[in-house]
Amino acid sequence: MTSADSLDSLIRPPRLRPGAKVAVVAPSGRLPADRLEAGLDILRGWDLDPVVAPHVLDRHRELAYLAGTDEARAHDLQDAWCDPTIEAVLCARGGYGVQRMVDLLDWDAMRAAAPKVFVGYSDITALHEAFAVRAGVATLHGPMVAALTFLKDPATQESLRATLLEPDTARTIGLATARALVPGSARGITLGGCVSLLAADLGTPHARPSAAGGLLLIEDIEEEPYRLDRILTQLLRSGWLDGVAGIALGSWAGCGPYEVVRALMLDRLGGLGVPIVEELGFGHGPTNLTVPLGVPAVLEASLDAATLTLDVPALT
Repeated sequence: MTSADSLDSLIRPPRLRPGAKVAVVAPSGRLPADRLEAGLDILRGWDLDPVVAPHVLDRHRELAYLAGTDEARAHDLQDAWCDPTIEAVLCARGGYGVQRMVDLLDWDAMRAAAPKVFVGYSDITALHEAFAVRAGVATLHGPMVAALTFLKDPATQESLRATLLEPDTARTIGLATARALVPGSARGITLGGCVSLLAADLGTPHARPSAAGGLLLIEDIEEEPYRLDRILTQLLRSGWLDGVAGIALGSWAGCGPYEVVRALMLDRLGGLGVPIVEELGFGHGPTNLTVPLGVPAVLEASLDAATLTLDVPALT
């Protein structure tokens, strides 16, 4: 059993109850209105009360890949987080844009607000890191309201629903595809997300200094093997991966033949000497399981089991 203590558990927000008001924000890219409405209908079917932030459907005048201005996107997120009637903040989609707005947020005000559920993935990784480092709050790496996977995949929907409303039932995470890449067992605090965003955070003023003691979850999309090599090599050379307790790999959609990606992961990460599970089932794949970040868990990588098991429910 591998163990390290340099990462601490974060504050877990309260679970949701029927009728809970949840805000939907777009911190990154623009999104289609029809997909947003379909996602809202799913939330309503769970007896939640979704409220769409004012600038979710905005389009930046010059930069069409952004959902409105940096200031507007930051304003929506901060208002939702600091509103005491809102119990969760769900991202509508990823894309690109969080790094442009994350430092516009008033983190003193965010810390002063009561912790609440925050959900997203992909570009939202930069916000997961910010909530962990700057607010001390555990978050959920999970599907976004207007993402096609959330709209079409029942397993993705059920994983998020159970985590939000029945977190005690969602303690063991992993699809049948999960298997050991490097055998072993490790305990630590979960962290991670889209690996290119983790690398892009290095050197910024509030970046997490190290993944030491953590169970690192990483995935990505449309990064060719040589670019993934560069990203992982940067994390290795910076020392950011020194002392990591274990690694879980998600999906690598559009990153080339999986056997090449698999060989790359072994080449770059196998030398760390820690357990590694592949194809756990989170990220940009056909199923995107919800994985809490900032909570203690055990990673099992053996012939009999390849799972991530939480020591505590994701939400209190």
